[in-house]
Amino acid sequence: MKQGTIVKVSGPLVIAEGMDHADMFDVVRVSESRLIGEIIEMHGDRASIQVYEETAGLGPGEPVVTTGAPLSVELGPGLMEQIFDGIQRPLEKIREMVGSNITRGIDVNSLDRTKKWEFVPVVRKGQQVVAGDIIGTVKETVIIEHKIMIPYGVSGVVEEIYEGEFNIEETVAKVKKDDGETLDINMLQKWPVRKGRPYKEKLPPEAPLVTGQRVIDTLFPLAKGGVAAVPGPFGSGKTVVQHQLAKWADAEIVVYIGCGERGNEMTDVLMEFPELTDPKTGESLMKRTVLIANTSDMPVAAREASIYTGITIAEYFRDMGYSVALMADSTSRWAEALREMSGRLEEMPGEEGYPAYLGSRLAQFYERAGRVVSLGREGREGSLTAIGAVSPPGGDLSEPVTQATLRIVKVFWGLDSSLAYRRHFPAINWLQSYSLYLDRLDKWISDNVARDWNRLRGDAMALLQDESELEEIVRLVGVDALSASDRLILEAAKTIKEDYLHQNAFHETDTYTSLMKQYRMLKLIMEFYYKGKKALEQGAGVESIFEIEARERIGRLKYIDEKEVDLRFAEVEKELDSQFDKLVSKEV
Repeated sequence: MKQGTIVKVSGPLVIAEGMDHADMFDVVRVSESRLIGEIIEMHGDRASIQVYEETAGLGPGEPVVTTGAPLSVELGPGLMEQIFDGIQRPLEKIREMVGSNITRGIDVNSLDRTKKWEFVPVVRKGQQVVAGDIIGTVKETVIIEHKIMIPYGVSGVVEEIYEGEFNIEETVAKVKKDDGETLDINMLQKWPVRKGRPYKEKLPPEAPLVTGQRVIDTLFPLAKGGVAAVPGPFGSGKTVVQHQLAKWADAEIVVYIGCGERGNEMTDVLMEFPELTDPKTGESLMKRTVLIANTSDMPVAAREASIYTGITIAEYFRDMGYSVALMADSTSRWAEALREMSGRLEEMPGEEGYPAYLGSRLAQFYERAGRVVSLGREGREGSLTAIGAVSPPGGDLSEPVTQATLRIVKVFWGLDSSLAYRRHFPAINWLQSYSLYLDRLDKWISDNVARDWNRLRGDAMALLQDESELEEIVRLVGVDALSASDRLILEAAKTIKEDYLHQNAFHETDTYTSLMKQYRMLKLIMEFYYKGKKALEQGAGVESIFEIEARERIGRLKYIDEKEVDLRFAEVEKELDSQFDKLVSKEV
């Protein structure tokens, strides 16, 4: 076996010579300890290797052996409910083997080779199959049916198909390929993480990813197959927003990547997710979740690989026809890992020391999201929605990672520390944030929720913008200097902020609001404004409008159970109408 020799060690970067037999992005085993590494640069027979484990104690002269294959993930039954590190090593299995601290050079399979799965075939002998066709299913968890697909690049006729219990390496089918060769098909596939999985066609996003968070669904919606960024300073609630999306978004599979976050934050995720109840099925949320944990004290090179590992697993489930939501928390820590490796490679630094290719690497990651028609003759439709948290130092949104991300994503939920300090959560700033999917989602919202939703949303946003301008005047000359109609704008905007946009993630009812309930709530708030404006024109006093009793009931409607929405909202609508009628008739 050919091998190279280490000539230099610089933190996680190892330079080896005699590597002319290796290729870019090959996985290598470094030293007698067999540390995992990946070739990231080649100069003649010299290879620069980023090592995914601690390199203390390595020195020149030690051997480097290439595996001849790029960094790949194992795909098959057993992914669900797992907690992997950045290069898909199962942390639970490692803990059983060596305890709580990961030992260097440990060699462990990503997926369990011994567990038997009940394979149910869905094709018959003699049937023609192509890459992407489903040949059978496995009930992986009580929620998820794992679909076994023909691997990429294979097509032919099914010679044999078996039924029963198999592990992931045992043959479940034999396919006679077009060239006459017979291929054994098992339930395990491997895929290089830096290469997107192929599909037939990319479709435009048309339906929203319903999250149950009012500020998101109403003002800044995200489409299924879309990409969003959640930038915000420390303590502004990025992680809680991502937890809420993982729990409530109408995605069938969740892939959560803890990329360079603090260990205690990742611990919260690992402790909370198994205990959270999936609202759709009543089972544990972990039954449809894959977690990738790469905390800030783990080797920096593995952090760089973690988001590719996560998105490749997400693409695999997308190819089965599932709707997948991927959370990356946070891409800033990933970019820092990129910067550190770039510095060690002595590359020319770009803005703030980040490599010049930062923008293109971020784009490569986010562009793998989308709504697609997968390979295979039946043409399943699946979607992969990517949501990346960004942690700009000091909350400075002009820094390179945030700016590069904003050039790629179409939804920006800007978290605001001043809102967080006022205990307004989610602390998404409605004047800074935006969504470029609004026009695309108009038709879906009109057809599935209400035709006047977009008008109400536009009027509510206009009120919030008017209020921010009026606040400047109020600070200078006081509220009494405002006209009655301006005071009504301030009061209506306050109701939108406090009774609609403010949402309690820890309240059993308020934590999630269906689209229909959101529409009914917003309609009532805007009806109060429209009727108030009309009453002012008919001579009513602004103070008497503020004292309308139904206003208080509007504020409490967010705590109404979804089952009671129709009845209770109709009562308040009736009350609002009659109280305004009385007020106007009294003034007349």
